[in-house]
Amino acid sequence: MKRLSWLVPAFYIFFLMLPIYWLLNMSFKTTNEILGSFTLWPVNFTVENYVAIFTDPTWYNGYINSLAYVSINTVISVSAALPAAYAFSRYRFLGDKHLFFWLLTNRMAPPAVFALPFFQLYSAMNLFDTYIAVALAHCLFNIPLAVWILEGFMSGVPKEIDETAYIDGYSFSRFFVKIFMPLIASGIGVAAFFCFMFSWVELLLAKTLTSVAAKPIAAVMTRTASTSGYELGLLAAAGALTIIPGAVVIYFVRNYIAKGFALGRV
Repeated sequence: MKRLSWLVPAFYIFFLMLPIYWLLNMSFKTTNEILGSFTLWPVNFTVENYVAIFTDPTWYNGYINSLAYVSINTVISVSAALPAAYAFSRYRFLGDKHLFFWLLTNRMAPPAVFALPFFQLYSAMNLFDTYIAVALAHCLFNIPLAVWILEGFMSGVPKEIDETAYIDGYSFSRFFVKIFMPLIASGIGVAAFFCFMFSWVELLLAKTLTSVAAKPIAAVMTRTASTSGYELGLLAAAGALTIIPGAVVIYFVRNYIAKGFALGRV
């Protein structure tokens, strides 16, 4: 039984990491080697795929564009969700539950439904092919999610803390920033993580609302076809690099995510 207790997690981790290893394995191969043979490691090890990405402005600008609108979206989503979540957690008003449910239905809607309206709206406002266009479009989905996550964390903070702060002479803004936000720091971390990850992996709206100047890396990866087919090694290298931002974010918020699981909001 003791042997099984570590064998099961070991096999699980192995199968979980296998696709990532295979992606890295392909990234150090040429397309001809990928298509011509099946090997567990590169026979002719090459870094040409990574060199092509870091020397081609189309590729590295795609990464910069993606990081730009993802960061803007995360900041806007969490900033807007904080006061909304506080209102839902602390006050009871007419239609509060219906409004809360309506917010969640926006998160449930598929992005394809809003692609054409957003395209026409941002084209009319001269926001097409800009960071802010994609960032604001993703807010439609990320703000409801952030509100839902933060409301759960805020409801776990006793209301007596608010009342005590007011008695001590704290203004609402000072109380919220100095006292309340540190108490829900784990919730802010979890909300920021999920906003970042949704915006990072979302393709349809990012591709629809950009053309050249703000084209994301996901859109660049869909345009690697040549006369001989797709450049699989180049795609694998680009895919390996897209894992890095998510891994970095997970590293910094891993403890917050664990608390989110404990509170039932993740």
